[in-house]
Amino acid sequence: MQIVRELLAPVNASQLFEHVGDLDAYPAWMPLIHGVERLSTAVDEDPLWSVELRAKVGPFARSKRLRMRRTECRPDELAVFERNEDDDRHHSPWVLRADLTPVDGRGEQTMLRMTLTYDGSLWAGPVLERVLDDQVRRGSEALLELVA
Repeated sequence: MQIVRELLAPVNASQLFEHVGDLDAYPAWMPLIHGVERLSTAVDEDPLWSVELRAKVGPFARSKRLRMRRTECRPDELAVFERNEDDDRHHSPWVLRADLTPVDGRGEQTMLRMTLTYDGSLWAGPVLERVLDDQVRRGSEALLELVA
């Protein structure tokens, strides 16, 4: 499953990157992310987080804890976060990619393209995919409100 969401933000890429380049900032605007704990602060390695995802489906809640690593980072342009568990079990991939592109010469607007790719079964099926897509849509709206 892949969810792609684009939005035009009325801020420069640097201001927007503060909210999408570090998972610590996501709980402020992404309702899917229930909690984030930074696990790695070493300067010489990619940042690492424990992330709890949670979404409601009617009276039920579905949650998942992931260990995520930022695997690519180009400030003000790109941040990629990938699931990176440290046990010997097989885990379904989760990849979140944030691409930022200035859209005018003055740098006053930035196009953000967020791509969430998931290859497992816990959040699969038409109902859960709609719930996940709705969480991402609500997060996009909240992010625009936060930066405006």
